[in-house]
Amino acid sequence: MASEPGQVNDRLSFDRSSSRRKLTEAEKLYVASQWQLMWRRLRRHTLAIIGATVLAIGYLVALLAPFLSPYPINQRSDYLYMGPQKVRILHDGKLHRPFVYGLKQDVDPDTWRRVYTEDKSILYPINLFVRGFEYRLLGLIPGNIHLFGVPEGGVIFVLGTEDLGRDAFSRNLHAASISMSIGLAGVAFSFVLGCILGGLSGFYGGLVDVVVQRVIEFLTSIPTIPLWMALSAAVPPHWDPVKVYFGITLILSLQGWCGLARVVRGKLLELREEDFVVAAQVAGTSDWNIITTHLLPAFMSYLIVNVTLGIPGMILGETALSFLGLGIRPPTVSWGVLLQQAQNVRTVSLYPWLLAPAFMVIVVVLAFNFLGDGLRDAADPYAV
Repeated sequence: MASEPGQVNDRLSFDRSSSRRKLTEAEKLYVASQWQLMWRRLRRHTLAIIGATVLAIGYLVALLAPFLSPYPINQRSDYLYMGPQKVRILHDGKLHRPFVYGLKQDVDPDTWRRVYTEDKSILYPINLFVRGFEYRLLGLIPGNIHLFGVPEGGVIFVLGTEDLGRDAFSRNLHAASISMSIGLAGVAFSFVLGCILGGLSGFYGGLVDVVVQRVIEFLTSIPTIPLWMALSAAVPPHWDPVKVYFGITLILSLQGWCGLARVVRGKLLELREEDFVVAAQVAGTSDWNIITTHLLPAFMSYLIVNVTLGIPGMILGETALSFLGLGIRPPTVSWGVLLQQAQNVRTVSLYPWLLAPAFMVIVVVLAFNFLGDGLRDAADPYAV
């Protein structure tokens, strides 16, 4: 059947509008800025998006650790080395709101180990937004409301307990806020130091370049662990946890800036003779503005990738230092501090839930690596 003239015109106008819309999208691609092109490619990198999502959730949990924790990190109980409790919704074949059973303690006559069994005659419902110990969210906002808890007389240990009966779930949440933030703080310090010293070295050359490069060679020639041990020994034992935290951050940053500084130096040696730099000098722009406004932004995509991949190294460094007893000190908790209790095979075989901090470190490091890979690929927006 022949098409009506009006239908033909409508189809032609639709085809023209579709072509115009496709052309507009193509034009947007060619006129897009570097950041827009990076974001376009990053959105198509599945692993990078997964990594970014995991990190966003992880940092949100770290910020809200006091609210999410049912118990204070140093509150002891009579339940020593108790395994993770099971949260149930079925009792006697009937559906219930989430609950945990009461607990009975016995002693194994052969091994003298404590054995915990569920008392199915006692149910403790899990309540939301319950009142508990007082805290300050972000160190500023006072509160005593917690996400979940059980009525008085019951306990809930979703990740079990350790040798003093302290809740492993609450301690891991607070440890995340320390370990994950120390990575950000350490990388921020080393990033600023690497950009400044590397920029001065590459832009001016001469004596400045010689001095900076010799310092970098000296620091990188020292084995990492002995250097950390020596610098950690300089931290006074009477310092409060906040001072120790910043001390460890500075220690981790002392070597972290060296690799970035060398890359920045090489890039500036390549770019400082470009026409736009000469034009800025002729216009009377100061050297500092040339470095910070013209040269460093020219390869900012690489700097972002460097920061993203540097944070896992800082987290692993803090974990290693604290695991060896040279970093964060109790009663402050970090993932490295918590892993001190899992230093021998026998303990791990008997109480495997003590390895939960190691699992969290692995997840966070993998997420940062996925995000770093995605940013590295997105830095070349025209690549296939």
